[in-house]
Amino acid sequence: MPCGEDWLSHPLGIVQGFFAQNGVNPDWEKKVIEYFKEKLKENNAPKWVPSLNEVPLHYLKPNSFVKFRCMVQDMFDPEFYMGVYETVNRNTKARVLHFGKYRDVAECGPQQEVDLNSPRTTTLERQTFYCVPVPGESMWVKEAYVNANQARVSPSTSYTPSRHKRSYEDDEDMDLQPNKQKDQNMGARQAGNVGGLQWCGEPKRLETEASSGQQLSSLNLSSPFDLNFPLPGEKGPACLVKVYEDWDCFKVNDVLELYGILSVDPVLSILNNDERDASSLLDPMECTDMAEEQRVHSPPASLVPRIHVVLAQKLQHINPLLPACLNKEESKTCKFVSGFMSELSPVRAELLGFLTHALLGDSLAAEYLILHLISTVYTRRDVLPLGKFTVNLSGCPRNSTFTEHLYRIIQHLVPASFRLQMTIENMNHLKFIPHKDYAANRLVSGLLQLPSNTSLVIDETLLEQGQLDTPGVHNVTALSNLITWQKVDYDFSYHQMEFPCNINVFITSEGRSLLPADCQIHLQPQLLPPNVEEYMDSLLAAVLPSVLNKFRIYLTLLRFLDYSISDEITKAVEDDFVEMRKNDPQSITADDLHQLLIVARFLSLSAGQTTLSRERWLRAKQLESLRRARLQQQKCVNGNEL
Repeated sequence: MPCGEDWLSHPLGIVQGFFAQNGVNPDWEKKVIEYFKEKLKENNAPKWVPSLNEVPLHYLKPNSFVKFRCMVQDMFDPEFYMGVYETVNRNTKARVLHFGKYRDVAECGPQQEVDLNSPRTTTLERQTFYCVPVPGESMWVKEAYVNANQARVSPSTSYTPSRHKRSYEDDEDMDLQPNKQKDQNMGARQAGNVGGLQWCGEPKRLETEASSGQQLSSLNLSSPFDLNFPLPGEKGPACLVKVYEDWDCFKVNDVLELYGILSVDPVLSILNNDERDASSLLDPMECTDMAEEQRVHSPPASLVPRIHVVLAQKLQHINPLLPACLNKEESKTCKFVSGFMSELSPVRAELLGFLTHALLGDSLAAEYLILHLISTVYTRRDVLPLGKFTVNLSGCPRNSTFTEHLYRIIQHLVPASFRLQMTIENMNHLKFIPHKDYAANRLVSGLLQLPSNTSLVIDETLLEQGQLDTPGVHNVTALSNLITWQKVDYDFSYHQMEFPCNINVFITSEGRSLLPADCQIHLQPQLLPPNVEEYMDSLLAAVLPSVLNKFRIYLTLLRFLDYSISDEITKAVEDDFVEMRKNDPQSITADDLHQLLIVARFLSLSAGQTTLSRERWLRAKQLESLRRARLQQQKCVNGNEL
């Protein structure tokens, strides 16, 4: 095994060591992966790896080992690259074999050139994903990851000072073309591209191409580069992620944690300009399409860095307070889960009190909010998603800031969320559904391109009278389909493509929501603070950070508990249903029974019980009875409107 190399700063040196030992034997690739796996198992090693989520790009050294927490926004076509290639010294004719894996640029020394006709050259395939930071990720999640990261970084000397002002926080201000950049380690490179790798040559040509790259092409592509984030106002870098193994395991909207080698070589941008210039010789219409696709698929590395993935895992959740994989039988994970479950009861009681205050003293609404926040789609029966629990909180003050501040409370509890202000203007003009742009050959994101377990709060109290146009009607339909079927139909122009999802939808409204909901609970405030903002601020300030963290662990952990109903309880529930139907056939339907079972499920899990007990079943019936009585009472007050 290679030793003496810094695996964080010079991972390609490690790879070179294994390649040199094993030559073209493919075992070297497995050994590289095993090496980095073992390194990351060392005590706190993942915390020493710089993260693109926390560290601005100009602080990261090119070709260093980095990590990235992200969502797959799009999946590009597979690309071919030179897995192994041979260089020839022009003077001595000496031949050297190189590896092309984990690289965008084929490295070779002075007086060397790539032998494109070498019989030892092998062409391999890799998959490119376009990845963005997790949409709607809460600030407390970001801060916890920042505080946990112990990577030592300093501004990279390989970047020009102007880049220091252009971290990913300011990406919306960036132009399509980066400033002229010089890389002190670049050596001699010639613009060229074969099999996904660029190769080396003379430095003078590079200088001239860098300067000519400042001029925008004649195809009117001077608009700022769109990073294609699903939600407005998102910050962070987007990355082109090159995956070499098991890419079939990953799909659009998956949340991943990636470990790999950072590639930000300025020569990539120069070569892309060259290809655009060459395309101008083609038919103008075809030329525009090709240039647009080239712009999107090969953006400047200063805006969209590349990561060559060594290790990747799909994340169950992004809560930094819990172990990454909760279904592993590791002693550390089991110890954490059992330890927390032993103190679940007081945590639930405190959370219920906290949410009761947030809901202006309404403890019944707080009970249902807890059940909603731990709900998740646990399986699908045909097309029916089981476990979804969309709650409509009616009775919210119209045009007040109550929903906005209630959402702030939810933001402090869940790892990812988004508040959709349901105004006529937003419904008519916002893009909800992702659609395929065939000219650029990419999936253009929409608001509903969200990862699993995101909390979507829809504020219907802002809705005024007005006319929904065709896009508005489509957006309302998309929301209804999301709530009812837990799926979003992406628009591929010639057809729709179903993307299943698992989004917790919480609707606030004055009367009954226009959208479908599994459960409507009417808010009954017990107190009316004169200033809602001050009231909510003082409520958050009164909660100790350690208690708030327990709430966060509670709400994430309970989603992953298994649940079952014994034969004995199943029989008791069936008998109970028959008895209720006997007494009053109109009082309960099969849908009502399904609702009761869902409430009983999450009520049991909220108490840390993974099986349904008689006691929890009776408590579920009691909650449902109180909720229905409240709705009936409101109906009597307001006539037919709930």
